Amino acid sequence: MNTPYRLEQALIKLYNAFHNKKLNPEDCTACAVGNILDNLDSWKHLSNDHGSLKLSYVGRVHQNLGRKFNGYTPLEILEIEKIFLEACGFKTPLCHYNKKPINGSSDETLFNGLCAVISYLCKLDNLPNVMDYSKLFERENGSPVYHLETVLTN
Repeated sequence: MNTPYRLEQALIKLYNAFHNKKLNPEDCTACAVGNILDNLDSWKHLSNDHGSLKLSYVGRVHQNLGRKFNGYTPLEILEIEKIFLEACGFKTPLCHYNKKPINGSSDETLFNGLCAVISYLCKLDNLPNVMDYSKLFERENGSPVYHLETVLTN
């Protein structure tokens, strides 16, 4: 499978953020988009509300000019963030009175958000979801359809 550069870079950044405890849905520099965009917060000006799909004036200008941020359009950026927040259990757009998860920083919560984002990123590039492991358990006539190779290391 030939992985587009933007997807490969996003996967690396999200993977590292998750394992280094640097993924935080309530911090615009450490959320899914914040990590994809090198922990900068300038992307937050693409919308007036965190978790909204409505572009701000600045966002519309960038979208209409065809501007991309690490390979993603402003609308794609907003969609990535909305998917991440909702998969983590937040009601969007974020607001002090909207629903929040009981433990928004638990590994399980963040993993759910991460899986949802990765699924969307793969869909954007017309690729199968790299997190889908269901094929590993497919059976035909009682035997596995796919086989994994064992790599032995010394």
